[in-house]
Amino acid sequence: MSEKLKVGILGGTGMVGQRFIALLENHPWFEVTTIAASPRSAGQTYEAAVNGRWKMDTPVPEAVKNIIVKNVNEIDDTASEVDFVFSAVDMSKDEIKKIEEAYAKTETPVVSNNSAHRWTPDVPMVVPEINPHHMEIISFQRKRLGTSRGFVAVKPNCSIQSYAPVLTAWMDFEPYEAVVSTYQAISGAGKTFQDWPQMMGNIIPFISGEEEKSEKEPLRIWGQIKDGVIEPATEPVITSQCIRVPVLYGHTASVFVKFRQKDIQKEQLIEKLVHYSGVPQQLQLPSAPKQFIRYLEEDDRPQAALDADYENGMGISIGRIREDSVYDWKFVGLSHNTVRGAAGGAILCAELLKAQGYITKK
Repeated sequence: MSEKLKVGILGGTGMVGQRFIALLENHPWFEVTTIAASPRSAGQTYEAAVNGRWKMDTPVPEAVKNIIVKNVNEIDDTASEVDFVFSAVDMSKDEIKKIEEAYAKTETPVVSNNSAHRWTPDVPMVVPEINPHHMEIISFQRKRLGTSRGFVAVKPNCSIQSYAPVLTAWMDFEPYEAVVSTYQAISGAGKTFQDWPQMMGNIIPFISGEEEKSEKEPLRIWGQIKDGVIEPATEPVITSQCIRVPVLYGHTASVFVKFRQKDIQKEQLIEKLVHYSGVPQQLQLPSAPKQFIRYLEEDDRPQAALDADYENGMGISIGRIREDSVYDWKFVGLSHNTVRGAAGGAILCAELLKAQGYITKK
């Protein structure tokens, strides 16, 4: 690519915004040229704005240190300097919906990590390996917004990455019911142990709104476009519990599944997983894992400390597939919550959108 697309990060000083900036360092297609945040950060250099609250393991990239942070509410000013934006703003859902659509109406595509638009009927919510065709809904959204270039696209909830790809790989076996318990890292709340010492040696059996997302969002991903909206699938039905655990990175899922097809062999289930791939792998998108899902044979894997960074945090690790005495089969899944589950997943969506021709230079 001769010239990189200019990227803005909305909410660039928060934990997910920082992850966007860290992952986009030296990206072959995209270059961060603009960072916007709350008015209290506006006017400072990015280095000064995150001083004392940089949460990544790697240093602040040199290329962004001296970028002057803009006020995210000054939409025309920010949008005028970029080809598209990633959104990680920390606002109420109504405020997020409003500001993301306002950016889209400046003819600036918005690829969002936020949940506000995940149920807007004409907004695609995409895991690129699973439902890349849902980007086709953008043409209907543009008609509603009155845009020719601008739109909003979102990635789904971070925790479903650890089990929804597995159920997708097994669709030939007709899964119709699943019980899912997720054990979620504190970085999913934008925290480190320094921020949240109460989580040391502790478990909190409640994460606001997370169980509904865990049960409903996979169904939208598996849905179909009809009459200009995405109609969610009706199966497999999922019931969920979500628990916060003292882990920094990595969401783990314990999953029990019932299938309509019987006489399934463990080897068949594993084969479906390790051979599952999608459009990102076919197109060799820059952030795509070469192997999306791997299976670990060891009894004590996957582990967050050992496996969250598989394929640079973009792959899914599965283990402990075994028959169940009440359900048919059960397994344990693991995904990196701030890479595949957040910023990395959104970057892969943007790469797909570029490859599909939805994101271009202004």
